[in-house]
Order: sequence, then C-alpha cells, then structure tokens
Amino acid sequence: MSRGSGAGYDRHITIFSPEGRLYQVEYAFKAVKSVGVTSIAVRGKDSVCFVTQKKVPDKLTDETSVTNLYPVTKGIGMLATGLTADARSLVLRARHEAAEFRFKLGYDVPVDYLARRLADMAQVYTQQAYMRPLGVATMLIGIDDEFGPMLYKCDPAGYYVGYKATGAGAKEQEATNFLEKKLKDGKHQNLTADEAVQLAISALQGVLSEDMKATEIEVGLVEAKEETAFRTLIVDEIEAHLTAISERD
Repeated sequence: MSRGSGAGYDRHITIFSPEGRLYQVEYAFKAVKSVGVTSIAVRGKDSVCFVTQKKVPDKLTDETSVTNLYPVTKGIGMLATGLTADARSLVLRARHEAAEFRFKLGYDVPVDYLARRLADMAQVYTQQAYMRPLGVATMLIGIDDEFGPMLYKCDPAGYYVGYKATGAGAKEQEATNFLEKKLKDGKHQNLTADEAVQLAISALQGVLSEDMKATEIEVGLVEAKEETAFRTLIVDEIEAHLTAISERD
C-alpha cells in the first residue's frame, strides 16, 4: 500500500483507517481474484447449478485431484473460488456444521442456515486478530423442501445473500453484467436444468471471450427430484452441453 493517510493501517486486521477502510479485508477480496479463476452460478425452475474454470497448475499434476467443487451434504454442494488451501479448510468446517446440525435436530441442514454460519465465522475473522480473513468466496447450492432451489454466496467479509444468478472471481463484474441482461424480467423462473447449465457455461465463455473445452470447466448441479443429490457432471455430459451451445449459437 502506498504511503499516505492510510500508512500502517494495512498491517492490522482489526483497525480502521481514517477513511473507514479495513485493508486486510480488502486484500482478502483481491486474493480471491488473484487466482485468475471465474465462477458462475444460475438458479432455475427446479434446479440450481454452478460452473467454474478448472486450472491444472502443473503438467505432472493428476488432473482428477484438482477441483473447486465440494459436496457438503448429500444435497448441498459448495463451489470455492480463491485460495485452494483456505477453501479446503472452509469445506471441512461446513461439513462439521452440517453434521452437527443433523445430529442435534435430526434432519439435513438448510442451505440458508449453512450460508449464515459460514458468513458469521468469516465476519468474526475481520474483528479478531488471532485469525486472518480467508481468501475465498463460496457459493452454496441446494434444494429446500419449502422454498425450492436455493443459491447463496458468502464473501471474505462475512456478507452472504441469496441470488438468482451470480459470479465470483477474476471476472465477477463482467459475469454479473452478462447475467443481468440474460435474466431480466424473471426469465430464471422458467429455466430447466439443462438450460440453467448451458446459460452458466455460455456466460463463462462470454466473459472470458473464449470457447471452453469440456476438460477446462467443472459443473455442479442439484435437481429437485425424488432423490435430491448434489453431483458433478462428467466430461461427456459437459461435452454434450458445449455441443448444444455451439449448435444453438
């Protein structure tokens, strides 16, 4: 940070600068974007999905061990955009919260409750000096028995909110602009599962200005079926969606 009125305030998590800023929290947001990965999520009529880039850091790395998609419970999936080590730590905490909720109350944790718990923990890290903010933005998807498909996003500052569609990562603003144009006038309410997935992939290709290969993206999906479960699409399924998109365009 450049020297000036804010000099020295970026060394502490818990101290506001004279301008009312918490620099370490702002740096956590930059850490999310610094990885260079963009993620997009879309909620449909009876399904919700997210799509993200899959970047294998080294040619010798086993690509099957690289992922940003994590199952939290049978019906809830998490997409973590940002620092992988921080993401895995947060996934373990989310699984612990979900298991504890089911043990105490006897039914699976709702998506909104889990999002609130993760956001509460992230917010505490902005006011306690013993822990730095996590450099990761998380999206949670699932099907609620009462409200249907649900999509929530939590940021490093501890802010969480439900979305019809959203983006995260390097091209977050571009993704948001793209989705706002595509989903105006409540169009998301009529999207089938295939349409939601294809819209998310199209948005990712649009903001990155390139055609993606099936091995370069990951797709997670939850559908409102008799046996609701979070699953990741295999390469052949992603290839079929990419083909449908190219034929349509």
